[in-house]
Parts: sequence; C-alpha cells; structure tokens
Amino acid sequence: MSSESGQTPLSPPVAAAPVLSRPKWRTHTDKLVGLVAVLALVLAIMLWQKLSLIQEQLARQSADAGQLSMQANSMAKNAQDMANETAARLTLLDARLSEVALQRSQLEELMQSLSRSRDENMVVDIESALSLAQQQAELTGSVQPLLAALQTAQKRLSKVAQPRMTPVLRALQHDIDRIQSVSVIDTPNLLNKLDELVVLVDELPLLNAVGSKSKTAAATLKPMANVWEQVWRNGQWSALGASVWAELSSLVRVSRIDQPEAVLLSPEQSFFARENLKLRLLNARLGLLARQTAASRDDLQLVERDIHRFFDVSGRQGMTLLSLLKQTQNQLRQSDIPRLDNSLSALATAAAGR
Repeated sequence: MSSESGQTPLSPPVAAAPVLSRPKWRTHTDKLVGLVAVLALVLAIMLWQKLSLIQEQLARQSADAGQLSMQANSMAKNAQDMANETAARLTLLDARLSEVALQRSQLEELMQSLSRSRDENMVVDIESALSLAQQQAELTGSVQPLLAALQTAQKRLSKVAQPRMTPVLRALQHDIDRIQSVSVIDTPNLLNKLDELVVLVDELPLLNAVGSKSKTAAATLKPMANVWEQVWRNGQWSALGASVWAELSSLVRVSRIDQPEAVLLSPEQSFFARENLKLRLLNARLGLLARQTAASRDDLQLVERDIHRFFDVSGRQGMTLLSLLKQTQNQLRQSDIPRLDNSLSALATAAAGR
C-alpha cells in the first residue's frame, strides 16, 4: 500500500541522546570562584575608599603644612624686624648711656674741683709748678728753675699750719739740699773745649807720618852745614866724619808702633781718619747741645780710641790734646739734671689725703 500510494514508508523513530549531568565539584568550584571574585571586588572597593581617604588626609595635611609654613615665615620675618629694631634701640641706648656717663664724670670732676679746699688747690698748683720746672731744667740744662720752684713751694707751704704738709716740707728741703750739692754739666765750657779739640786734631801728626820726629834733629844739624867748609879748610877730618855720620843717621829713623794698622794707612785713608775724628767731635758737640750726654760720652770714647790707634801723642800737641780730652770726659761724667720724684710723690700723697 505504501508503494501504491506513492508515499514513502515512515522510518522508525530515532531515540534522543541522553543528557549528561555536571559533576558536583565543578559546581562548588564555580561558586567558590564567584565568591572570591565578590570578595576581591569588595576588598578593591574598600581599598579604593581607604586610598581616597588617605589622599584627602594628605592633601589636607599638605595644605595645613603650607599654611603653617607661611605663618612661620611671617613670624620669623616679624621676629627679625623686632630684633633689628631692638638692636637699633640698644645702640641708641648705649650712645645715650655713654653720654650720660661722660656728663656724670664731668659733673663729678666739677663737683670735686668746687669742693676742694684752698689747701688742696695750693697742693695741686705746687705740683704743676714743680713738673713745669722739671721740664724747663731738662730743656735748658740748668738747675735754677728747680731751685726757684722748690723754694717758692717751701715758702707757700710754710704758711699753712697743717700736720699733713710736714712730709711735703721735708721732701722739698731734701731735694733742695740734693740739687745744691750736685755739680751739673757746664755746657758752654764743654763746647769751647770741644772746639779746641777740633783745632788740635788738625795739627796732630799721624803715626805713619815720615819725619815727624826728626824735625828737632834736623834743626840741630842745620848749623853743621856751615861748619863743614871750615872743617875742610882747617883739616879737621875727624870732625868732618862725625858730622857726615850725624847727617846720614838723621836720614833713618827707627821707631816702635804698637798699632800695626796705623802703618798701613794710605795718604787718602789718613785724611779720612782725621776727618772722621773731627766728625766724631762735632757729633759729641751736637749731642751735648741736644742734652744727650750718654751719646756724647760714647763719641768721646771712640775719639780717644782712634787717637791712640792712628795718631802720634808722644809730642806736646798730643799730650795737650789727651789732657783736654780727659778733662772733657770728666766733666761729662758729672751728674745729670736731678729729678723731683720725692717732692712730687709727697705732694701726691698729701693731695690724696693719706
């Protein structure tokens, strides 16, 4: 029938494929992964919120720190300005304090000068007069200003009947006696002697001078030149020989020189040795005029040394020069201008009221 009707016969129904069931462990794994993912998401959200909160705190702290820094800078500037102003005020106060101290010292001096008594003023005047007399004596080289000032002070103090002036009177009298007993350098006399020494040095012969000691012998032999002709005519041959021998012996001179450097002086050096000696004498003269007695003594000692070293002092001129030089040195060894230290110290003690 199927064939006849032209329809294909129906095939038998095909059975459906069986559905496979998922295992249980896989289901738990998926749930676990989902749970972990949810936890991670929650943690990420919490961390993001925490980071946001930290950023806000940091931003707020940074803003606060900047504001505090600005405030600190402003306070430091104000402190610096205050310090500069304080320093300026301190400087001004120091200047004013110095002025006040100066005015106070001047006022104290004025009050002290006004409160002095007549006796104290007299002591101060006498002290000033003695100091001035000391300076005048050192400038002039005379003790007369010292004596005049001491005697005037003694007269003024003798009119004051005070026990504290007694040591001052004793000191004044002691200085007067000491000055009167001291021999002071006679400057005009010494200047004249130094001028004479300069003149004598020009005429003083040197040790190496030839014929300086044979002048007297040549002078005694001058008459013998006229006698030769008479001796020749009379035939007195022995007398002629004696005169010839005397003439020949006068040509040779033997002498002893203790300073060998004097013999080695050339004529030019001899000239400079004499001029150097004169310059030392003039230097001693200038030192005496300048009240430099120590320098004058040193120059005269050098002059004496050079005279004995280079010059002939055995003659009359040499002895005269040495004697005059010794007198000059002795006068320069006399005492210098005395000082009034005792009287001044006694006056200072009396003025202090001790």
